[in-house]
Amino acid sequence: MIRIVLRSRLYKAVFFTGLTFSIGIMGYFLLFGYSFVDAFYMTVITVTTVGFGEVHPFTSEEKVFTIFLILSSLFTFGYAVSSFSEYLISGDFFHQLKIKRVQKQIELLDGHIIVCGFGRNGKQALAKLKSYKRNVVVIEKNKELIKLLDESKVLNVEGDATSDDTLLKAGINKAKFLITALPSDADNLFVVLTANQLNNQCKIISRASKETTYNKLKIAGASNVIMPDKLGGDHMASLVVTPDVIEFVDRLTIDGDTSANLEDIDIDGLPKEYLNKTILDLDLRRKTGCTVIGYKTADNEYIINPESSLKLEAGGNLIVLGRPEQIIKLRELF
Repeated sequence: MIRIVLRSRLYKAVFFTGLTFSIGIMGYFLLFGYSFVDAFYMTVITVTTVGFGEVHPFTSEEKVFTIFLILSSLFTFGYAVSSFSEYLISGDFFHQLKIKRVQKQIELLDGHIIVCGFGRNGKQALAKLKSYKRNVVVIEKNKELIKLLDESKVLNVEGDATSDDTLLKAGINKAKFLITALPSDADNLFVVLTANQLNNQCKIISRASKETTYNKLKIAGASNVIMPDKLGGDHMASLVVTPDVIEFVDRLTIDGDTSANLEDIDIDGLPKEYLNKTILDLDLRRKTGCTVIGYKTADNEYIINPESSLKLEAGGNLIVLGRPEQIIKLRELF
């Protein structure tokens, strides 16, 4: 509210300054027959009080008008200086500079990831994405959390993620992924609907706390819906039923560029000579030490432990397992 008042005062100061110049120019031009250039010159030296001489000796009427113009300009500039000083001291000036700087950086991004909400799930998502050095923009309306994001030098947009304007500021039109991790299922649903309308090519991953919301989010356009509470319960039960399997899976990591055990390979990103060839033709085991444990077809079907004779078709993805150093070697080759 204070920022709005200060900004309003600054706009008024600019308006009154412009009005003073306009009155001076039109007064000398219309009332006393000065040319436009002379009228502009007289207004400038009068309002700024620089003390240059008059174009010609003043009449009594011109002196009265000039006195009025000088007094008006003194009050106007006093008000302008006061308003600008308050605006500067309030920090709003630097806040606006920060917003413009961040906005320019966001406009340069293409294929980035938007995270809506910087709560527990949002923080975990950001940490994972940062470990992979992905370009991320966070949308958050809590000012304290915005300060934390600024301190961490994370690109962010302050505002309501359910708003079209906020999503556009975050670059939804060029984003490749959007993660909505807001605490309210209703808000997440609204974000999914809005984002899908603004960019139907963007893959949307949404958090949900109720099972009744799951189908609604999928219908609204969410590619994946994650229920953290359900995942936690399933995980704890699995530790009772198959503890060794779960412990082994927990030791697998996809934490970043230098510590991953799992990696996916986009078939479309491979050299053309591998297209329509088999997994055996890739010879990953010999070249990198990695093992293919899964294959995703172009129709989004998953094949676990595929045969080595399986053909690599456009639109598919390989899922590969290996030690961190093997995964690094894999990335270097492919």
